[in-house]
Amino acid sequence: MRALVGNRELRAMLAAAIAQVRDGCDYLSQLDSFGGDGDHGATMRRAMREIEKTLAAHPDANLSELLGHVGWALLGIDGGATGPLLGSFFLGVADGVGDRESLDTLSLARAFEKGCARVQTQTKAQPGDKTMLDALLPALAALRASAEAGNDGPRALANAADAAARGADATRNWLPKFGKARFSGERTRGHPDPGAASVAMIFAGFSAAMPASVPQPKTEPGATAD
Repeated sequence: MRALVGNRELRAMLAAAIAQVRDGCDYLSQLDSFGGDGDHGATMRRAMREIEKTLAAHPDANLSELLGHVGWALLGIDGGATGPLLGSFFLGVADGVGDRESLDTLSLARAFEKGCARVQTQTKAQPGDKTMLDALLPALAALRASAEAGNDGPRALANAADAAARGADATRNWLPKFGKARFSGERTRGHPDPGAASVAMIFAGFSAAMPASVPQPKTEPGATAD
């Protein structure tokens, strides 16, 4: 299986995610106004600024180190559960990467699953509870399925981004069970969860950084997938 993500690719993915989220911050705050304080966009803007600062501060970090630095930076973000959950995700991904210098598609899926598992230690939310998990879990399922089907990295990430977007959109039909939004009840119906929408934007950035037209480097002779 061909290599997908090395240091350069990871930095490109994070930079593209930053751009996607920044473009959508006003929309995220609008969504949050139906069930929260209307500040989710501002929180995500701060989160993206921290990621950007981390990229600049650690130019020589390997994959795991960079992801760990991102995770710790996000843990300190003010704004409810956003910082702890996103920070936990990236710290879990760092653990999943380990000492690898690059990841093929299946290894990336497994690392992302480690990140999701760490998020799930921080929340009791389940699928259908109108949270970020309603975008994250479908994205990771699509990424793994694509990897196991032998799809290349760009196609796998595109599938993950599509699944995240569909998952986020589906939350408009549900009532929230966590956070301040749970007290707003029916007022939130018809509007996607802002946390799920944020995850969809992040995966859209990941996908945008890996266009199918860009050939991906092959693994070294004799290398095998995990």
